[in-house]
Amino acid sequence: MLEKNPVTVGMKHTIQKRVVLEDTSLNYGSGKIENLLATPRLVALAIEAGSRLVDPLLPEGFVSVGRHIELDHFKATVLGATVTVVAEVDATGADAVYLSINCFDEHGLIAIGKHTRRIVNHAMLLEKASLRDLKPEKED
Repeated sequence: MLEKNPVTVGMKHTIQKRVVLEDTSLNYGSGKIENLLATPRLVALAIEAGSRLVDPLLPEGFVSVGRHIELDHFKATVLGATVTVVAEVDATGADAVYLSINCFDEHGLIAIGKHTRRIVNHAMLLEKASLRDLKPEKED
């Protein structure tokens, strides 16, 4: 268990990404939508911004993991544009960080959301995951 959460309300982290072909909807299951930023890629950028904000502040042996994310992606962004994602800490708990996500392109706001990251002991996380993997599946 983490003794004290080192993340504080108001902290922010910003990342930017130029939209390239690999970021477009064409590569994320929307085969008929070319040259537009895919929502799953924007979600991944939001998660990355949150992780980059929280993880460097954690003591040795701890990492943050995504627990929940919701993103309202309401404006299209074209290939070649630059996306800016800002993660800001709204609240913290003993082992959690609650973030607001705001996403922009050169024309303005394109998405807003909320993201929760849990702070966990890395070794314990891996141990629990491997134990879960060893359990036989229940038959119906």
